[in-house]
Amino acid sequence: MDALDRTAFIADASGDAHWPGPAPASSAPADLSALDAYSSIVVRAVERVGPSVALVSVRKPAGSRRTERGGTGSGFAFTPDGYLLTNSHVVHGARSIRVAFASGREFDADLIGEDVDTDVAVVRVGADRLPTAELGCSATLRVGQIAIAIGNPLGFQNTVTAGVISALGRSLRSASGRRMDDILQTDAALNPGNSGGPLVDAAGEVIGLNTAMIAGAQSICFATGVDTVRWVIGQLFAHGRVRRAFIGVSGATVPIDRRLQRAFELSQASGVRVIEVQRDSPASRAGLEDGDLLVSAAGLPLAGVDALQRLLDADRIGRPLALRAIRRGRLLEFTVTPREAQ
Repeated sequence: MDALDRTAFIADASGDAHWPGPAPASSAPADLSALDAYSSIVVRAVERVGPSVALVSVRKPAGSRRTERGGTGSGFAFTPDGYLLTNSHVVHGARSIRVAFASGREFDADLIGEDVDTDVAVVRVGADRLPTAELGCSATLRVGQIAIAIGNPLGFQNTVTAGVISALGRSLRSASGRRMDDILQTDAALNPGNSGGPLVDAAGEVIGLNTAMIAGAQSICFATGVDTVRWVIGQLFAHGRVRRAFIGVSGATVPIDRRLQRAFELSQASGVRVIEVQRDSPASRAGLEDGDLLVSAAGLPLAGVDALQRLLDADRIGRPLALRAIRRGRLLEFTVTPREAQ
């Protein structure tokens, strides 16, 4: 083949092989240009974020007090003075944590705090001038945009996979059994060891914390949105743990029909669809039902699940909370008194 013109060798439907002749000159440059542009985007994002990504190795108790088992995951520095993000399930219960960057720098790490309910943890190493990843925004993400995962699957350090945002507003069960809402779905391939690594956008900003995959499925992977991660970081720094007000609803961010926006003079384009109201919860006692569309809380527009979760902080415990919801074309008002989440 090398002695012949470099044109494609193909087989038609009958199985007969033939040389089709050179491809049209107009299509090849366009295809190459598109590939180069996509490659450049991924390369720039990886060059920006990759140095901040670390292999997280842990030792955990295994069966008895004297035996241990090892495990690995991923993490990334988000401040230059030693703070890293990873998953709670990577470091939960660890007797020791070791962090290794691709540059060769290695450190012992301490667990600063974790939130099992969102699978987020913060660890710190005794170092400064660390390369850092910039936290972006997940509220403005759109299905189809580029998503790039960086991590250490099966111990292969700083592995890069790329794809798109496959869906928004997914729900998963955390290790604690709590429903994690507003999860990002991506087809950027994740494998064991990717947990705790960053999911980044085309600009090289972190949009999610890689957290799970569906075993046996093809490229169905999930990440906690970075807006939720930001809120958890603030709680961990302030209290050492996440204190939450609990009302007893799980939901998903959904668009609001424009007719409803006009009819009820809503300023936002999305709200929170109630998927489940727990029995004997503050929400059920207030009269909320499955299927209600929450549009405001405490007199403020409620554009999504992240906004509701941020609102339900420790200051809301025991204080009446005014909610407005659309139910079967009617705008209803409710007063819910949150209790502290257990």
